Amino acid sequence: MRPMRTCVTPEGRFRYGIHKPAYTVVNLRRDSRNERLGSDESGHPVASDANFPLGDVEVTAADWIFEIPNPLPFRGTTFIDKEWADNSARNPERIRIAAPPPVSLCATLRAGGVGPELIDRLPPPLQLALATTSTDPEDLMRLARCSCDFDCADNGTPVGLHYTRRADGSLRPAIRDHLLFEAVANNPLLPDSYKIVMVIRPGAQGNSEIVGEWPADGTTHVFEYLRRNSYIAGGHYAANMADDAIRYAIGDLGAGDMRALRHLYYQRSYVRLAAELGLPSPAGRREMTAAELETLRQAIAARLQHGARPTSSATLWGWNFGFDYAPTGYRLHASHQQVHQQYAMLPEDVACFHEGCDTATGCLPAFGCGDMIAEVIEQYRQHHGSDFFADYQRAIAGNRRMDGRNDLESGLVVWGDEHVLLFVPKAQTSQWELQLMTRCPDGRSVGNIVEADRHVRQSLDTGILMAQKALAGLGARMVTSIEYPKRLGSDLNQPLLYAFLPRLPESPGAFSEAQLRFINGHYPEDFAAACRRQLG
Repeated sequence: MRPMRTCVTPEGRFRYGIHKPAYTVVNLRRDSRNERLGSDESGHPVASDANFPLGDVEVTAADWIFEIPNPLPFRGTTFIDKEWADNSARNPERIRIAAPPPVSLCATLRAGGVGPELIDRLPPPLQLALATTSTDPEDLMRLARCSCDFDCADNGTPVGLHYTRRADGSLRPAIRDHLLFEAVANNPLLPDSYKIVMVIRPGAQGNSEIVGEWPADGTTHVFEYLRRNSYIAGGHYAANMADDAIRYAIGDLGAGDMRALRHLYYQRSYVRLAAELGLPSPAGRREMTAAELETLRQAIAARLQHGARPTSSATLWGWNFGFDYAPTGYRLHASHQQVHQQYAMLPEDVACFHEGCDTATGCLPAFGCGDMIAEVIEQYRQHHGSDFFADYQRAIAGNRRMDGRNDLESGLVVWGDEHVLLFVPKAQTSQWELQLMTRCPDGRSVGNIVEADRHVRQSLDTGILMAQKALAGLGARMVTSIEYPKRLGSDLNQPLLYAFLPRLPESPGAFSEAQLRFINGHYPEDFAAACRRQLG
C-alpha cells in the first residue's frame, strides 16, 4: 500500500523530506551571444557571458529544499528553501510586511505649483491607484466626488447619494465609476461621513434585509444581513459591523466586536436547526441571551444524539478581511473593508441529474470542506490503525525544528487555553498561515458549533481574534479565514478547525499553488515565534 501523504505519524512526530541536489545539465545550446548588459560603478562593462557556458553545467551544491507533506493531504505539500529559511532564522525581522508609505497627491501638486483639481482629470487607472494608496483624506474626498454624486448638507458634508430611476422603475445610486467608487470607499483614511453614505449605512449596498442585530451597547453594534439570492443554495447571512461601529482595521476590533459577530453566527445556526428539528426558539424580535443560546444548543445536541437528522447537516463560515484593487482593475480580495463575517447551512445531499433540470436520478453528497478532513481521518485509520488528530496534536506538542538548531524556539503554538490551540501548521499553505483547533485530550473533541458549549465558543472567538491580531501586527492587510466543521451527528474525533490565510504582496498564487505546491521562505517555528511576539 502506498504510504499516506501526510507529515503526521502514529508515533506523534512530524516527518518530512530533504532534497540535497547535485546534478549535471547537458548543454544543448548551439550558439553563444556575449552582449554588453551595462557597466559597473567603475565604468567597466558588464556582459552576459555567464548566461552562455561553453560546456555542460555542473551543479555541485544547490540549495537544500525541505518537502513537508501537509498534515491534511488534500492541501498539498509545502517546500521550504533552506537558504531562505536560514536567513529568516538569523534575522526574524524579515518576517514582516512594511507599512505603506504616506501618500498625498494634493500636497505633491501644491508643492509643484499645481492645483489639486488635476486629480479630477487623471486617467482612470491612476485615479484607482491613488484611491487605494493615498493616506490623505483630501485626495480621497476628491476621488469620492469623482466616482459618484452626493447629497450634501450646507457645510458640504455628504448626507446621502443621488439616485437615478432605471427603466424597470428601480432606483440605483448615481455612480459614474464603480471601480473608483469601491476603491475609495474602502480606504480607511476616507472620512467616516463619506464611508457611511457610500457603503456602510443600511441600504447603501442594496436591498438585503436586516434579519438580526447585536444592538448598539456603547462599544459595538452589528447588523445581520440576509443574502437571499446567494451563490450558496438557501441563502447566506452576513454579520456586518454597523454604521456607528466602523471597523476598517484589526487594530480597531475588540473582544466585544468579535463576541457580537460570532453570536449572530451561533444564533442564526441554532435557530435554523431548531426549526428543522421542531424545537421552539425564544420568542420575540430580539437577540437571544447567552443563556438562551446555550439552552437551545443543548436541546439541538440532545435531539441529534437520539438520531434526529435535520435538513441541514453542516455549517459554513468564512471571513474575508481586507480590500484592495490593482490599477488594472483586478480586485485582490474582499468585497468591502468594513469587518464582516459570512455564514450559511449546508444540506446532506443534493438532487442528481444526468441531463436537463426536470428528472432527478438520485442524490449526490452536498459538498462541505470539513468532509475532506473526515476522509483523511478514515484513510489514516485504515493505514495506521491510529487516531489522526490524537497523533497530530501530540506532534504539535512535541515539535522539533527541521534545521536541527537547539538555540532557537521550537514551538508551533502561538496561543491556547484549555479548549483550543492557535498554531502554525508544520506545512503552511499561505506563507503566513495560522490555524485554530479544538483540543482532543481524551480522544474526543468538539467538532462543530453544536458541540461547542459556552466556554468553548468563547475560546474559539478569542482564538480567532488572537490570530487576526498576530497577523495584523506583522503587517498582514488581507486575510481569508475559513471553518472546517464536522458534519452534525458524526461520531468521528474531528476537531473543529479554522484556517487563517493571509495574502502576501509578492505571492499572488500561480502554477505552483495551482499544483498544491506551496513555496515558503521561513521555518514554521520562526513564524510562530514572530506571532507570539505580536501578542506580547
